Amino acid sequence: MTSSDTPRNDAETPAEGTRYDPQTVEPKWIEVWAAEVNTADARSPAARAGKTFTVMIPPPNVTGSLHMGHALNNTLQDVLVRFHRMHGYETLWVPGTDHAGIATQAVVEKKLYLERKLKREEMGREAFLAEVWAWKQQYGDRILFQLRRMGASVDWTRTKFTMDEDLSAAVREAFVRLFEKGLVYRGAYLVNWDCVLRTAVSDDEIEYVAQKGKLWRIRYPVKGEPGRFVTVATTRPETMLADTGVAVHPEDERWKDLVGRTLVLPLVGREIPVVGDETVERGFGTGAVKTTPGHDPADYERGKRFNLPVLSMLNKDGTVNELGGRFAGLTREKARAAIVEALEAEGLLDGVTDVEHNVAVSDRSKSSIEPLISEQWFVRMQPLAVPAIDAVKSGRLRIVPERWTKVYLDWLGSVRDWCISRQLWWGHRIPVWYDEDGVPAASRTDLAAGAPHPVTGKPVVRQDEDVLDTWASSWLWPFATLGWPKRTEDLETFYPTQFLSTARDIIYLWVARMVMAGHEFLDHLPPEKRNPFATCYIHATVLDAQGRRMSKSLGNGIDPIDVIEQYGADAMRFTLVYLTTEGQDVKLDPKRFEMGRNFVNKVWNAARFVQTKALAGWSPSASEPELRLEDRWIRAEFAKTHETVTRAIREHRFNVAAETIYAFTWDTFCDWYLELAKPRLEPGAQDESVRGTLLHVLCGIVKLLHPVAPHVTEEVWAALRPWHGDPSHLAKAAWGEETFRDDEACASIGAVQSVVRAVRNLRKESGVSDKARVDVRVIPNGAASASLVEPLSNLEPQVLRLALASSLKVGRDLAPPASNASQVLPFADVCIDLEGKIDVAAERARLDKELAKAEQSAAASRAKLSAESFVSRAKPEVVQAERDRLAETEQRLERLRKLRAQLTPSAPASSASGG
Repeated sequence: MTSSDTPRNDAETPAEGTRYDPQTVEPKWIEVWAAEVNTADARSPAARAGKTFTVMIPPPNVTGSLHMGHALNNTLQDVLVRFHRMHGYETLWVPGTDHAGIATQAVVEKKLYLERKLKREEMGREAFLAEVWAWKQQYGDRILFQLRRMGASVDWTRTKFTMDEDLSAAVREAFVRLFEKGLVYRGAYLVNWDCVLRTAVSDDEIEYVAQKGKLWRIRYPVKGEPGRFVTVATTRPETMLADTGVAVHPEDERWKDLVGRTLVLPLVGREIPVVGDETVERGFGTGAVKTTPGHDPADYERGKRFNLPVLSMLNKDGTVNELGGRFAGLTREKARAAIVEALEAEGLLDGVTDVEHNVAVSDRSKSSIEPLISEQWFVRMQPLAVPAIDAVKSGRLRIVPERWTKVYLDWLGSVRDWCISRQLWWGHRIPVWYDEDGVPAASRTDLAAGAPHPVTGKPVVRQDEDVLDTWASSWLWPFATLGWPKRTEDLETFYPTQFLSTARDIIYLWVARMVMAGHEFLDHLPPEKRNPFATCYIHATVLDAQGRRMSKSLGNGIDPIDVIEQYGADAMRFTLVYLTTEGQDVKLDPKRFEMGRNFVNKVWNAARFVQTKALAGWSPSASEPELRLEDRWIRAEFAKTHETVTRAIREHRFNVAAETIYAFTWDTFCDWYLELAKPRLEPGAQDESVRGTLLHVLCGIVKLLHPVAPHVTEEVWAALRPWHGDPSHLAKAAWGEETFRDDEACASIGAVQSVVRAVRNLRKESGVSDKARVDVRVIPNGAASASLVEPLSNLEPQVLRLALASSLKVGRDLAPPASNASQVLPFADVCIDLEGKIDVAAERARLDKELAKAEQSAAASRAKLSAESFVSRAKPEVVQAERDRLAETEQRLERLRKLRAQLTPSAPASSASGG
């Protein structure tokens, strides 16, 4: 495409040539938007009027590159940002990345060991952190490059990282405020311990995996009664080293006489009590439960009720400590095997059973989680949960699709205190300092060693070694990125945000916590303005073609950059949006991107046709010319499309918007209106209305498509500037409204389309060659006669070309040809003359063969469905599929019989309904 206007800079010069090249076009506009479109202005007229639309990108972890899930999510966000920008909103879309403490430290530690056999403990904290910062630079830059290449219209001047200096200050401010209010506390509690990463993890950072294991039954000797034992069962026999009791139901006839008595712990010799606990199920297993308060959450609670000691038999690295005696120093796995062997040798192993059970594993290291007593920092969650629950129940915050609301509310309704300390080096170091007695004090500024302790006045001796959980910075993201705790212009202008798009698996990890943080820390705002966003959209999960999650281990991941280099960013974006039904997962075969590429090329070629065949050498007149029937029709159809797309985007039904644009552009505009318009564009034709209509509708198409496929539409818009006259980039052009309505034109052209489609169907079913031209007769029925004759007559050349017809006759008094195929439409019979167009004998033989095949198929389906064994035993969906197959076959049989009847020798031709 070419343009005769003078662009403001070289980047606006449209691509030359006939073929659309995304690798040339896309990078050009990315730079233009970054310089002239994307940056938000808190002092613009729209911003001062409160007409803002703000989105905070869910910051990707700097653990690696973006994947197709990110591509989908960022495209959906960009659709809304561009849509609102075109509606005159001051839009702010903040990009950034997350330091992802535990995940990033894990991948860097692994890399250092694999490449250099280095462990962080050998390197020291500063040297190790330097390696992590280098990793962050590499992958953080990669992520931002990917985001840029996708065409995301983010405000690059406001790019953030969760460990930037200002965000780190916000994290410290939040911690100190919670500390001062008593909402943060430190204590020794049972936590989830990752023995590989050697850190505590929260309940939300573990997953349960079904694993095959064994259930060992161990006999505990009763003190003072040689030969009497209490049998307990466990899947983790190594934890018996830390047992401090055995619980039985006080009414259990087998054991009630032992309540208050003492057992001797096998292999260890330590005496432990038998406690009577009514929560023990008498009818389950042996009725006796080993109690290990230091290694099991349920046992921890039971231990508190009976004042049982809390012991730990593990070191932080997962090896057995000194409590294990002869087993000290062994790993968990080796200790288990050694203990089982020793129990068997002493005659204390009563048996073993194979079982499958759910095992808690760390979502980062994938190692088994070990419940362990540890000194940690916690946030009291109950007070913070109350306003977060009300935000959703009151309707002020909407979760879409609505079914995810239950996940959010269920988690908040039973929320436990949040363990926020991590035994890591990468992250925000906990801003707490201790004196020589271990008294803690939180501080907004660093306290030097030897400085007076804020609480005791004694010298400060050390800072807490731990760092904060990643989510303790991420939960501040919607407002810390705008300058909080300062009352900045950005914060006052762009908070609260309007939209968040995120994944289902972080509804409680991130979404709920952001809502809590907004209500807790934005206390200068009224409650109704503290929600960090108005809508939380839970996007689909992108799976591979087989329905599996994409992962490095399966080797089925797709790098967005690879897709962009092969198909273009617009093709990728359009395909993802088109395939994504609200809340439904997407099975993605890379070949599906061909659909997006084909559509982008279709738009490009249509625009090039309009520019070269309709607009070249033409200037729009000041007055509106009289529109012909087909012009009124396409404008009315476009108005409907405009309304549907606008409503779909507002309602976050993104796939509906894409499907509607696709159908109108490809089918209605390209396949129908351009074909109807071509005779009016012949050399020498001076038809103002067709040129004006083509320009109007094409400009409207690129506006509707722009949020989804911004690059090609911006390029087309620039090429059309000499005719539409709008100096703005399309990214800032007005979305506009379309009010044109003409039901009569829509009905008339709809009838013409039905006739053409009927002729095409009849030709195909009758086996007429594409080279052969057929005579067509349209016999109107009822009141439709008058309204049908005129449009068919006026558009006769187009109908003949589209239907591959040699003649067209329209009239109520017409008779069908002697040898014909016909189709009954609601308003007319459409007939084609088959005389000399087909080999009747050959076609009759072909239909006979098809009939026999269909009858055989139908008979097989009927036999299967009449068999009680099939109907009762097969899966319901299999039975239904067979019923659907039979119904489809019977419909085909009916149509084949009618076609066969039309070819009966010497029989008078008759109209056959169907189609």
